[in-house]
Amino acid sequence: MLRFLSAVLPFWLILVSTTVVAEAETAQRTALQLSGMFGDRMVFQRETNAPIWGAAEPNASVTLTPSWSNETVQAIANSDGKWQARLKTPRAGGPFQIRIASGDETVQLTDVLVGEVWICSGQSNMQWKMRGFGVDHFKEDVVKAKHPQIRFCDVPQILSLEGQDDVQAKWSTCSPQTVLNFSAVGYFFGSRLHQELDVPIGLISTNWGGTPAEAWVSPEVLKRDFPEFKAMFAINEKVANEVGITFRRGQKMPAGLNNRNPSVLYNSMIRPLIPFSFRGVIWYQGESNVKQPEQYQTLFPAMIRDWRSRWGAGDFPFYFVQIAPFAYKREPISAAFLREAQTMALSEPNTGMVVMMDIGDPTNIHPKNKKPVGERLAGLALSREYGRQDIVDSGPLFQSHEVEGESIRLHFQHVGGGLTTSDGKSPSHFSIAGADQKFVAADAEIDGDTIVVHSDAVTEPVAVRYAWGSGDTPNLSNQNGLPASSFRSDDWPIVPEKP
Repeated sequence: MLRFLSAVLPFWLILVSTTVVAEAETAQRTALQLSGMFGDRMVFQRETNAPIWGAAEPNASVTLTPSWSNETVQAIANSDGKWQARLKTPRAGGPFQIRIASGDETVQLTDVLVGEVWICSGQSNMQWKMRGFGVDHFKEDVVKAKHPQIRFCDVPQILSLEGQDDVQAKWSTCSPQTVLNFSAVGYFFGSRLHQELDVPIGLISTNWGGTPAEAWVSPEVLKRDFPEFKAMFAINEKVANEVGITFRRGQKMPAGLNNRNPSVLYNSMIRPLIPFSFRGVIWYQGESNVKQPEQYQTLFPAMIRDWRSRWGAGDFPFYFVQIAPFAYKREPISAAFLREAQTMALSEPNTGMVVMMDIGDPTNIHPKNKKPVGERLAGLALSREYGRQDIVDSGPLFQSHEVEGESIRLHFQHVGGGLTTSDGKSPSHFSIAGADQKFVAADAEIDGDTIVVHSDAVTEPVAVRYAWGSGDTPNLSNQNGLPASSFRSDDWPIVPEKP
């Protein structure tokens, strides 16, 4: 090529041409880089072999030197230039530095902490920021949010029709300024953990309002186990072939595509995080699946198992928030059926549920009282993952029932210090039915750790339901201040309510 150029072009143009070619060849080579999950101010999970990965020249050697250790870890990039190493992390502490080098290239991570890392995911009630209800709502908490050892990681809201390998997340240090843009539930969860454990806390926020569970499940699981999504996957594939595969929040979406499509958020907001090391997940979602409670009975547990399988890190803690009371105006099926489906997910190992029956708002699907939600999630973590045996972490959950003449006696788990009511009155929002399956309002009274329910209108009772209206705000709790979940003793088919 150069011999031909020398015959027809002046020397200076040959020099420019060869320089351009050389620069192009250099640009094609993969420079040393880290996955977008790793950056200054980040937190590594403590006392684990934490994965760290990125790209370099194909087959190149990559060395990693963390300042908490005298040991250097080496990785070899594969033929595509991808590499992964594992760093043995200490008990907790920082700030540390990590030097990553390959050839004559170096990347330095600074102000790195080691502590407890949790993923905060779900839809709008998890996404809702500290500034979301107006700064004044959490004014005192914002002013006090001077916690340099709490770090936030924001995963950008991107949907993708195909699985992505990387995402450009951003880590920041907790301050009264930065906390305004972070999940309120996530912050209150993390700040209680930090106070109780006295170690650095990393909170990874990956959530998007208005999204159903199926958007967060891998396509492999949905295509294998949920054939009802087949038509939607066909739309995904059509859009991908026509206009592209990734779209950011705020970008105009092509017809048929939005953040509710199956797998579109798993592809871009969960898959790229794997295999980042963390302690557990807190999850607040369900409102967008309220019309499909029967499907959610299997879909939600499938999502939990899917994430655990993809990470390959065992049954990590998965703590979730039951949807709050809200009077859905156009939903013919009570939201209590969705709450029931969420409760059923407790059969999955190492799961826990926060109940919101006492702090919801029947007129607002986004209840403002986010602080108790985050703190109750932290109570679950402290009790079940961090060994705090002095913490009662759940309100009463229905266990069994028995008919006693014209009454039904109910038994519960998690009674804590005993059953009570939040207002000192008799337990409210109970209904009872006979074999005709017609429920009527019932009286209830606490008898030790049980509740006895009866109604003069039903002399041969068969079943009891509690707080079964979508927006019911009942009063049953344990003496530790944690509310009982809505429940039913029957397993009658889910049918739409008559208007």
